[in-house]
Amino acid sequence: MKTGKVKFFNATKGFGFIKDDATNEEVFVHVSGLVDQIKQDDQVTFDITEGKRGLNAVNVKKA
Repeated sequence: MKTGKVKFFNATKGFGFIKDDATNEEVFVHVSGLVDQIKQDDQVTFDITEGKRGLNAVNVKKA
């Protein structure tokens, strides 16, 4: 399980990005991958899966 910080999340559109603490890469997150509701600057834990356009964060939970 990875850790990171929510860089941006638009609840209306249902997506955003998480900055991975280990790699500093931005990972796409869709509302379907959330366990907890998140907002900008939340610390989270997540898993990564391969999506249609690259890596996606799934099983996203507040840390």
